[in-house]
Amino acid sequence: MQLFRGHILYSKSREELAVFENSYLAVEDGIIKGVYETLPQALKGLPVQDFGERVIIPAFSDLHVHAPQYPQRALAMDLLLNDWLNSYTFPLEARYADPDFAHAVYDAFVEDLIANGTLHACIFGTIHPEATGYLLEKLEEKGLSAYVGKVNMDKASPEYLCETTEDSLRRTEEFLEKYAHSRTARPILTPRFAPTCSQKLLDGLGILGRKYQTGVQTHIVESRWEAAQALLDFPDASCDMEIYEKAGLLENGPVVMAHFLYPSEEDIRILKKYHGFAVQCPDSTANIIAGIMRNSYLADLGVNLSLGSDIAGGHHIGVYSQVAKSVQLSKLKWLYEPEGNRPIDFPEAFYMATKQGGEIFGRVGSLEKGYRFDALVIDNLSDPFLKLSPRQVVERFCHIGTKDQIAERYLNGKRIPPAGRKN
Repeated sequence: MQLFRGHILYSKSREELAVFENSYLAVEDGIIKGVYETLPQALKGLPVQDFGERVIIPAFSDLHVHAPQYPQRALAMDLLLNDWLNSYTFPLEARYADPDFAHAVYDAFVEDLIANGTLHACIFGTIHPEATGYLLEKLEEKGLSAYVGKVNMDKASPEYLCETTEDSLRRTEEFLEKYAHSRTARPILTPRFAPTCSQKLLDGLGILGRKYQTGVQTHIVESRWEAAQALLDFPDASCDMEIYEKAGLLENGPVVMAHFLYPSEEDIRILKKYHGFAVQCPDSTANIIAGIMRNSYLADLGVNLSLGSDIAGGHHIGVYSQVAKSVQLSKLKWLYEPEGNRPIDFPEAFYMATKQGGEIFGRVGSLEKGYRFDALVIDNLSDPFLKLSPRQVVERFCHIGTKDQIAERYLNGKRIPPAGRKN
């Protein structure tokens, strides 16, 4: 049994934060047993880790991030998407054929995820199964909850990143077979997006999904161009989501759809049918001027919403910064398109980054009884002249905090030592 004392904050629901000041949290075998304002008699006398004025919160979940793009974060952000992809991203992704380069990048990427409090993530690799396998193994070694995908693209892509349909399916099946029994980091099917995939490739991935009971992640209705091009390439589909539904990709595991900026009513209906997640990536869609997700509209329709850093379209790996940006962009969306939209508040955005995003990985993302103790301890960011409430501390952290304000990290009840230290 472990006992912790401090201010405790987590999402009770989309609308409500649960806040316990100067309270106790009990953890047994990595699972939360309860939060108590007064320590129960049965627990008195046990040692308590006292965090004083610091705030204990759930660890964050990033549901859309490109690990191979980590070296180019915050670079060439003045370019538009096409130039950015062709001049930087695609040549960089080709380098993951080199194992030494891949290992160096992925070691740094995983350490930075942890440092920034992201202990659960859905991650794109590249077309290279060996490099992507190393990434999955690194996450597994650290005990992080993750879905990791070997990317599939067999058309409309640079020649050096374009597999044949047969090779793409064969390598993907080998990847699925090799990591089918991983504990915490698991494979997920990852067609890059519909215009880079043939019907034969998507149908083949659907067969693999059913065979290995593997979910899917991709980019969807990310731009007006992509939404239109997808329907030109797949004329039998009424919308982007139906392309994946017809291929049998939505019924085998988690469904994670990045961006979801221009969904039709049918896209929304299909996503809800399979209990899929729409991932808002605020920094990324601003940087590439793709648009702003209608997060309040989708939330009010009952769509599962989460947040992603989308490194390196997004420039900050900390999901906490996307909490702040999600609120900001919702206000802009409401200002310019008031019909059907409203500004979201901090509790809603925090819920997306913790409890709702965490659902895909099991009982993580909250500090309620029965959840796994994957948690962060945030320094008190109060000014000497003004004491902040726990909610204000966390809100300030999401707006101006850095990884340096994360005093402690816990994964499955175990403290994660700072990088480079063994205790």
